[in-house]
This record gives sequence, C-alpha cells and structure tokens, in this order.
Amino acid sequence: MAGPENIPQNETPVPRADGPAGLSILKGLARDRSLLTAMAAMQKELGNIFQITMPRFQPVVVAGPELNRQLLVTDRDKFSWRGDNDPVVKLLRHGLLVEDGEEHDRLRACMEPAMRRTPSLEHIPAMIRYTDQVLDSWPDEGEVDVLVEMRKVALLILLGTLFGTDFTPDMAGLWKPVLKAIQYISPGPWILWPDMPRPGYKADLEKLDSYLYTLIRRRREDGGPEDDLLGRLLSAPDMDDDLIRDQMLTMLIAGHDTSTALLAWVLYLLGEHQEVMAQVEDELGVQRLEGGIREAVLFSEDSVEIEKALTRLTGLDMVIKETLRLFPPIHVGNRFAKENLDLQGYSVSEETRVMVSIYLSHRDEVVWEEPEQFCPRRFERHQKVAGAEPDRQRPPLAYIPFGGGPRNCIGATFAQIESKVVLARILQQFELKLSPGQKVRPHMGATLEPRPGVKMIVKRRIGNGKQ
Repeated sequence: MAGPENIPQNETPVPRADGPAGLSILKGLARDRSLLTAMAAMQKELGNIFQITMPRFQPVVVAGPELNRQLLVTDRDKFSWRGDNDPVVKLLRHGLLVEDGEEHDRLRACMEPAMRRTPSLEHIPAMIRYTDQVLDSWPDEGEVDVLVEMRKVALLILLGTLFGTDFTPDMAGLWKPVLKAIQYISPGPWILWPDMPRPGYKADLEKLDSYLYTLIRRRREDGGPEDDLLGRLLSAPDMDDDLIRDQMLTMLIAGHDTSTALLAWVLYLLGEHQEVMAQVEDELGVQRLEGGIREAVLFSEDSVEIEKALTRLTGLDMVIKETLRLFPPIHVGNRFAKENLDLQGYSVSEETRVMVSIYLSHRDEVVWEEPEQFCPRRFERHQKVAGAEPDRQRPPLAYIPFGGGPRNCIGATFAQIESKVVLARILQQFELKLSPGQKVRPHMGATLEPRPGVKMIVKRRIGNGKQ
C-alpha cells in the first residue's frame, strides 16, 4: 500500500493523525473503544481530509460535500472500487458492488430495471405479507430484540421479491451462514494482515453458495417471472451461474443487512423520542385511546392509492431520512487511487486507499445544525443550512446515505419504499417502548448497526388493521 513517502515532491501531503494530535486521538480510542469516535476526533483536529497512521493501514479519509463530489462524481474514474485483498472481493467475487468500468455498467444495466420505483411498488403486498408473518410470532405483550426481528423481515422480503422464493423454510438453517458472511466482510484484523488465515468460515459460506446455486437451478428448470431480479439475471447474455451467484450474494448480503440496520435504528430512535413516535402514529391513523387504530394507510392493492399513501407519510419519511443521517448503514465507502492525484489541494499517491466517510459527512458542523441531535424536522422542505445565507440550501452531496453520482446504491428506491411499508405496518399493530437499562452503541460491521441489539417492550394494539 502506498504511504506518505510515495507522495510526489513539492506537493502538500494529507494531514496525518500522528504526533500530538494522534496521541490525543489514540487516548480517546482507548477510552471509548470506538473507531467512529476516533475518526470524529481526527476530523475535528485535522479537517475533512486526513490520513490514519496505523501500522499496515494508512488510508486517507475524506468527508464533506466538496470532497464527496470529487470522489463520487468529478474524479470518479480516477478511483477503483476493487481491492483484491479485501474479504468483500473474495466473497462477492465479481458482484456489482466490487466491479469497475464497463463490466460494472453492464451488470447494472441488467439489474437496475428490477429495482426501480414501479416494480418496487408492485412488491408492497409481499412486503406487507412478510412483515405480518414476523409480527404474528411476536407476543401480544412482551420483549423482542428488533435487530433480530428486522433481519428476519429483511431476509424474507429480499428473497421473496427479488429472487421469487419463500425463505421461511430455509431461514433457520441459513441464519448462521448469513451472519458468518456478514462477519467475514466486517472490519477486523485482516485490515492489518490481509493474508492472515481465517478459519471458521468455509463450511458456512459453502452452505450459502449451495443454496444460491439451488435457486438458480430450480428457476432454470421450473421457470418463473422474467422481470424480477433473478429472472433478469438468468435471461441476460454472457451470464453464467457463477456470475449470477455473485450478483445474488451481493444483493442478499448488502441488501438485507442495510435494511436490517436502518429499520432497527429507526425503532430505537423512536423509542428514545416518544414525542416523535406519537406524531408518526397520528400520521398513520393510530388511535391511541383504547390502543386501537382508525384505519390502515398502506394496504390498498391499487398501485395509485399506494403511491398516494406513501406520499402522505411525510413525518415517517423525515424520521427515516434523519435516521439515515445519524446512522447511515453504509457509513464508509472504500476506493483505491488509480494514479497520483490532487484532492482539494492535497496530494494522494497511486494505490492509496481512500475512505469516503458518510458518517462524518452527515455530522459536519459546517453543514448541519446540532449534528448530534435527532431532529427529523431538519428534512422539511426549504430547510436552510445552519449559519448560511438565507437563500442558500444545503450543499449537494452533503447528505449521501445511498452514495452519490452514477454509482449510487442500486437499491435506494426499493429500500426507501420497504422501510416505509415495514415501519408503518409495525407501528399500526404494536405499541413499542425501549426496554429499560439498555446501552446501545453503533457497531462498525458490514453495516453500522446497533449493538448489542435493540430490546423493546411491545404490546399488540386492539384492532391491528389487518384485512
């Protein structure tokens, strides 16, 4: 990996998190045991571009709208997404997420039509059905870990809508392999020692592969819809079973894990802010007297009515947006410089790992007023940037929960519709409160998820809106 000694002479090096600044940061890291806290300290000390100086790991970290634009839009062709030593590449092989250039564009052109708004809206009845399936297993009154429960919902929805299969009979047997795949690509010692042996994964990952190849074989033999994601992959030219497996595993892991984290964080934040919870419940037609509801909002089969209902949920939409700001599931994007280049006046050498920190961008004090506070109303229309001129809006690419530019998240539309439907269905059927005494923290895994979980006391409402 390139280091500071490779930077061309007579150019300004990226500020380094070492010396006195690095010492104070390391003290904070030792105290809080959180790399997120350490990175926030580095940003405060050094600005929106800095270099981490750990042994064997010295990435450049960038944040803020200007650097985001350069990385994601204007100079995007000067960076590669593929780091062959990273576990994510070893797991996903030639999945969309880790491909570059023409091959990425070909894969995206094949897959994207299945993820657009119209097909996503058509999946709402299935989203409701799978959500209800999980909610039916909840106690009428008791405690559940919504991190676990939202993973069940996300897996059922993804497999059912994109791959056309009911995951219910396979969930118990594949639960551990799915978690092991997530763990395999999560940050760990491999960052410092990429070639280190990693025992304990092979059997589970092979089991997951076997399942996906079975789905491919069954669809080839039995047929099925041609316009869902699996159908489009199977009908694409020059797409063999191995390459189809790579796309399926990419969507399975990246798609369900991001939804899991988002849904769990929303419920946690609503639990922490009961006044916001009450506002969302009112918007959903929840009748707090007697614990019942007045009417369902999202359960029409008519696509026009569904779109109208989704549009009306402005309060829930703001809650989701604010949750994505505070705890973006994909909190960092990895790139690799393909050449020596300039980043906002700083020199970065070829092969350097550059990390686009979505988390830090979303907490930039220059852009966001009181960035650590949960404030959904900041996403009302015409909200101004704190401290800016009265007619100035929030800068483009200051808010990038789904990335930005041509390689923004392929599942962004699907995920936003799914989150509204699932959360509406939950809140219409249950009262939820956080279990007392919890200490929830953001964990940097494959996604930024609440650990050790989100325990909530749930109580089934009278008249839960089922048709």
